[in-house]
Amino acid sequence: MTEIETRIRDSFARQSMMQTLGAELAQVSDGNVIITAPILPGSRQQHGVAHAALTFAIGDTAAGYAALTKMPADQEVMTAEIKINLLAPAVGDYLRATGKVIKPGRRLVVVSAEVHAITDGSVKLVAILQGTMVPIQT
Repeated sequence: MTEIETRIRDSFARQSMMQTLGAELAQVSDGNVIITAPILPGSRQQHGVAHAALTFAIGDTAAGYAALTKMPADQEVMTAEIKINLLAPAVGDYLRATGKVIKPGRRLVVVSAEVHAITDGSVKLVAILQGTMVPIQT
């Protein structure tokens, strides 16, 4: 495991929100992070599909950690702004958020994420996010 992957996995383990959602860090590589989360009874909305809050939470987190792969050891990132387009109801067993860096920078990092709903091998794009992460000193 690389130093940055260890750093991100340690940080992810401290996120109580991700633990509450049952989310897992599936993959870390340079500029890319994948997070999965089951669609649990407690994270559904009234129509029985994944709540947009679950979709947003794992998309934002995947995008943020993708940005962190580009940061030096003395910096973290925080979301400055992020937009979500919900494209379809999130029907499935779990969600997979793939975050990636669009443009790294010293002051701003432009990121995106795609969130897919997955059931029995069926994969459907349910949301896209785009935003800006701001490096902060630790």
